[in-house]
Amino acid sequence: MESMLNKLKSTVTKVTADMTSAVMGNPVTREFEVGRHIASGGPGMCWRIYNGTKKSTKQEVAVFVFDKKMVEKYQKFDKDQIIESLKRGVQQLTRLRHPRLLTVQHPLEESRDCLAFCTEPVFASLSNVLGQWDNLPSPVPTDIKDYKLYDVETKYGLLQISEGLSFLHSGVKMVHGNLCLENVILNKSGAWKIMGFDFSISSTNPSDAEPKYSCKEWEPNLPPLCLPNPEYLAPEYILSVSCDAASDMYSLGVVMHAVFNEGKPVFQVNKHDIFKSFSRQLDQLSRLSPTMLNKIPEEVREHVKMLLSVTPNVRPDADQMTKIPFFDDVGAVTLAYFDSLFQRDNLQKSQFYKNLPKVLPKLPKRVVVYRILPALTSEFVNPDMVPFVLPNVLLIAEECTKDEYVRLILPDLSPVFKQQEPVQILLIFLQKMDLLLTKTPPEDIKNSVLPMVYRALEAPSIQIQELCLNIIPTFANLIEYPSMKNALIPRIKSACLQTSSLAVRVNSLVCLGKILEYLDKWYVIDEILPFLQQIPSREPAVLMGVLGIYKCTFSHKKLGIPKEHLAAKSLPHLVSLSIDNNLNLNQFNSFMAVIKDMLTRMEAEHKTKLEQLHSMQEQQRSMNINTSQTNQSEETKRTPSPGNQIDDVFGGSAGVNGNTNGSASAPQLNRMSLTLEEKQRLAKEQEQAAKLRNQPALAPQSIKPATPSTQAKDLTSCLLNNMTSLGSLSLTSPPRPGLIQGSTISAYPSTTPMGSMASNGYNPTMGFQTGGQGMRPPGPGLYGGMATTTSTPNFGALTHNQGSTNTPDMSALDSLFTSNKPKVSLNQMAPPKLTPGTTATPWLNQFGSAQPSQTAPMQGAPLAMGGVTSGFGMQANPFFSPQNFSQPTAAPVMNAGGGLRHSSSVNNDLKDLFG
Repeated sequence: MESMLNKLKSTVTKVTADMTSAVMGNPVTREFEVGRHIASGGPGMCWRIYNGTKKSTKQEVAVFVFDKKMVEKYQKFDKDQIIESLKRGVQQLTRLRHPRLLTVQHPLEESRDCLAFCTEPVFASLSNVLGQWDNLPSPVPTDIKDYKLYDVETKYGLLQISEGLSFLHSGVKMVHGNLCLENVILNKSGAWKIMGFDFSISSTNPSDAEPKYSCKEWEPNLPPLCLPNPEYLAPEYILSVSCDAASDMYSLGVVMHAVFNEGKPVFQVNKHDIFKSFSRQLDQLSRLSPTMLNKIPEEVREHVKMLLSVTPNVRPDADQMTKIPFFDDVGAVTLAYFDSLFQRDNLQKSQFYKNLPKVLPKLPKRVVVYRILPALTSEFVNPDMVPFVLPNVLLIAEECTKDEYVRLILPDLSPVFKQQEPVQILLIFLQKMDLLLTKTPPEDIKNSVLPMVYRALEAPSIQIQELCLNIIPTFANLIEYPSMKNALIPRIKSACLQTSSLAVRVNSLVCLGKILEYLDKWYVIDEILPFLQQIPSREPAVLMGVLGIYKCTFSHKKLGIPKEHLAAKSLPHLVSLSIDNNLNLNQFNSFMAVIKDMLTRMEAEHKTKLEQLHSMQEQQRSMNINTSQTNQSEETKRTPSPGNQIDDVFGGSAGVNGNTNGSASAPQLNRMSLTLEEKQRLAKEQEQAAKLRNQPALAPQSIKPATPSTQAKDLTSCLLNNMTSLGSLSLTSPPRPGLIQGSTISAYPSTTPMGSMASNGYNPTMGFQTGGQGMRPPGPGLYGGMATTTSTPNFGALTHNQGSTNTPDMSALDSLFTSNKPKVSLNQMAPPKLTPGTTATPWLNQFGSAQPSQTAPMQGAPLAMGGVTSGFGMQANPFFSPQNFSQPTAAPVMNAGGGLRHSSSVNNDLKDLFG
């Protein structure tokens, strides 16, 4: 692989170097860019042919270059003879202008290293095409190596040479003198052109007289480039040193023989003994064997034999050769007509273009693409001829590959896409829209082709709109979905709503119905079906078009109409249209048939949904029943224990949790729908229920109720015992100073936690905070080391209740006492009503407000429980209120030291009271 790349690199480098060295410094390079070496031609194949472009106009040209290194082996005189001969031939060609002669774009320029001139674009010489590859690049270009002449090309090429000779003989009075394969050039379109006028001879007589030509005697010592090709020269040129127009016709006969015999002339000439060779050739020509011409087509064989005649007068002239039947081939005539189009008027051209589609299939593709197509596209500058030329161009495009279409046809079609007049242009494009959308690149479709379709839909001509609407369904599958949805469909809907033509409105509906299959389901439901309700027209044809769209959408397996849309929009609309008075019986029956189909399907779908819903509900209900039976346990009766008496008094757990038995009732089934998410959820629930069913059942364990002891000890007893012990601890504490009458300052020493009190009744050292977050643990002097946490007491409510005149009913709390103790009604424990003038307990003033006269007395029993009236009880049960436990007792007696005198029967009273 690497060796191949190196070889290719060296070849390219060599060719580039040769070209650069040959052309560098030549004035031609000032105006033209020289490209790659493509062919060779001219006398002795001495001219190298390069492709090139003109720098100013980017026009394509061919650059002929003669490298002077080719003649370095000759003497100076011979060199000068060769250079002068070549220069004379190019100068003569430059002066002559004819379609059958090679057209010179830039005259000959000479530099120190080369001669160069520019012509029309060239493919190769006829000699290259027939297998003579002298002076060609290595390797030989593939297009030249594989080139094969078609019959129509050969016929028309020989006709072109005959016409060129006719021009020289009749028009210019000139003999070419060296007509051979290397001096026939094929241009890029395939036309055969004559060059190589190095040895041309002009008439010495005036133009109105009989032409007379004087030729030079053959000089064998001259270099070959200074002499014509002897294999194509007439015998009289060598033997009698005479020539005329018939000498060129002999050369034409040899060229025709060579064309049909792979480039071989009639005779091989020994250039070292030219006279002897021609003498022998003369004898052979006088008795020409038919086998020598067996490869020449029979219809022209006799004419070739006449051209090769020894007698010049027998040879037909150029005008006669152009009229032989051999050149009456339809392909040759067609190509000849194209070459003479500039002489025709529009009427003649239009007639020719109308019949051209019958001829194009008979011609080779290469001839059509490179010979006929350029002539057709050149007519696009004439708007009147475009409707006649365009069908032929599109017919050629069908036979081209996509690359050929983009490279050779599309650049010329792009301006035509934008032409709106005459209207036939638009109609022709619409008829070939499938071709355009298939071979045109997407970007050009978006920028050129589809805008043309949109213009057709918006055209004022009803005929164009109808044709466009009829053609759109044929290529709708080739239009990209975004373009169809955002540009095409809105214009079709606009054409339907805005036109006054019934035909356009009906065709719009028909077009929509045919392209529904290329649209998305929800786009049809959201855009097309609502559009149908906007159509104001009530002509039967329009109504049937609306029905057709509904029917297509409803019955199409890709689309379909949901039952919700059927019930809410489609059926009401169709029912309202079905009773229109313009409909006949058959049309009404068509409406009813579609309506019944819709109703049937809607009924079936909804019934199926309800059946599925019912089945799922039943399955869910049974699943929930099984789960409930699995999870339920047998409820056991428990004997009330002392620990539950408080719950019984205050409503049990129902008062707190709001639930009496702790078992939730079976959940109610929610109404289910058939959405995918709910189905997935139900499937998961069913899977979980199946797992539960597969697990072993949990056997309920019976709990034996505890046998009540004769001496039950309930929670209240425990609490009261603790409180009693706390009271005894408090009674053994040192005596405290008495309270100052009317003061809110505590009588306790300032070292205790019950120190100074705030004016609002809260003690900051006890942790009473405005947010009610609780209290800090008190010091050991107050509770004997026991830490508690409590909420903020509501002493305002306490004093308010004590000041009330109504005595609360506390009989509901009688059940707190055990049965083995004599019950004391809590109503009997209620404090007696204070009479006016009774002094309130000073101990309560430290918790009350700053107004002693409005504060009810606090008895000594709460004080005996540690000096705190309600902190402990509130922590134990938040439902306790301090006023419920206030009991009447004797007013405390102040001792001599100013402290409270504690009664020795306090503990006994508590025991009698609470057991």
